[in-house]
Amino acid sequence: MFAGRYEYAIDDKSRVSIPSKFREILSAKYDMRLILTNLDGCIVAYPYQEWVNIQENILKKEQLNKDARTFLRYFYSGVTECPIDKLGRVLLPQSLKTDAMIKKNVVIVGMGKKIEIWAKETWEELVRKATSDPDKVADIVSELGL
Repeated sequence: MFAGRYEYAIDDKSRVSIPSKFREILSAKYDMRLILTNLDGCIVAYPYQEWVNIQENILKKEQLNKDARTFLRYFYSGVTECPIDKLGRVLLPQSLKTDAMIKKNVVIVGMGKKIEIWAKETWEELVRKATSDPDKVADIVSELGL
């Protein structure tokens, strides 16, 4: 399970290091391939096997409404298979970087079965919004049983 937050800078060739803790999980539980795409304003990276599970779940849906089909067009349009190189880096496609407003500095966040790559500025704004209302935070903590 991926968890934690790590800050990195993208190199001049548009590569970013995957945290060593995440690489250990990938190596122990998955192969070293990631599927990258757009989601929620960031780049999301799924281990290849988790991506296969997502595909199977989508294919099980008998009918999708128009909004779901429109979203899937966007979601699938960004799909790129990205192996992790010998130095633990992945190449971030320019189209995904543009969609996520990523320029140089990123925050890499473990989110259970996936990894999210955020523009540092976008991440900082998300944290401000997520923590700005203590009563709302308390409600969410209670709802999640934390």
